[in-house]
Amino acid sequence: MRLSFLIPALLSAMIAVAEDPRPVWDMEKLSHAPQIFPAPGFERPGLKALFFEGLPYKGKPTRVFAWIGLPEGASKDKKVPAMVLVHGGGGTAFENWVKLWTGRGYAAISMDTCGALPGGEHSKRPRSENGGPPGWGGFDQIGEPLTDQWTCHAVADVILAHSLLRSLPEVDSEKIGLTGISWGGYLTCIVSGVDSRFKCAVPVYGCGYLGDNSAWLADFKKMGAENAARWLSLWDPAAHLPRITIPTLWVTGTNDFAYPMDSLQKSYRLPKAPHFLAIRPRMPHGHGPAGENPEEIRVFADSFFKNGKALPAIVSQAREGNAVSVKWKSETPILKAELHYTLGTGSFKERKWVAAPATIDAASHSVKATLPDGVKMYFINITDDRQVIASSEHVEL
Repeated sequence: MRLSFLIPALLSAMIAVAEDPRPVWDMEKLSHAPQIFPAPGFERPGLKALFFEGLPYKGKPTRVFAWIGLPEGASKDKKVPAMVLVHGGGGTAFENWVKLWTGRGYAAISMDTCGALPGGEHSKRPRSENGGPPGWGGFDQIGEPLTDQWTCHAVADVILAHSLLRSLPEVDSEKIGLTGISWGGYLTCIVSGVDSRFKCAVPVYGCGYLGDNSAWLADFKKMGAENAARWLSLWDPAAHLPRITIPTLWVTGTNDFAYPMDSLQKSYRLPKAPHFLAIRPRMPHGHGPAGENPEEIRVFADSFFKNGKALPAIVSQAREGNAVSVKWKSETPILKAELHYTLGTGSFKERKWVAAPATIDAASHSVKATLPDGVKMYFINITDDRQVIASSEHVEL
């Protein structure tokens, strides 16, 4: 389902919208490390809790909570790579996510993007007295000045966190990557098009084209055609993805309830930079092991920052009738290949996916499979000896 009830008014309204949100993110200013403040009561072994200065909100200064971690042995004489970690809806700055990356030999920062603090429960975090606008999406804020809307602040928070991390003497400022989960993946898509200092990015689940068939159609309908058009033209990642110049790994599942596969595909085709896909059938949506721990994310980062071997990649794909194939390149042996297909149509989250073995021809670096009759959509996954996958683009028949 798409915004069919809004299409005529939506298109005419979008034509009339001439605002460009990019000037609100003054990269000259945001590229300087922000002022930091102590965060008493948030002490954790091996981590530093702090606030940093964010953008003004309704004319008042804001402070953004963050956790920062450094791996053992990091020093100004032994600089380390780093990751910026952007949480999803209902979340906050997560200390365990920072520890995951410090355990891998990276510095890391995780900041709250909605004026909240760690603690409480999912979507019920305590508010900071100096916080910016609440998240997520900011649909009800569309009538406010751009500089008082959530996406404006959240993107700036991520960029400022990056600047802060770059300023640390233990961090190699030329080896910093970005990853975000769900709404954090949405923000990763936008930030990647605004802050060109990152060397790679990994949006998990999040993508653009939220007006097509995302989980927020009811919000757009409630906003009305003109405000929905304004939000999409300002804050949908599709408006920012074409400016991405860094390699990007897109991680998601076939049945994601929030960011469906067709919107994901349109999103990863927008940047001119290289992209990689890791799509798993029925991948759960969330933080923790689901969104933070896919091994492809670590391998992708290591390939840029630690001389690690690159992810395997699908370099071409073809179909003749029911015969389908892909060609791949890999620095590691490919041990497994699978055809994933669905006979279903309609809502992506309801479709049943079937996995079938595919034939590997190591000599030609190719994989072949035969589609059963009635297939509506398919893609091929290859798996290397590290158990990381590379996915072809899905094809809809």
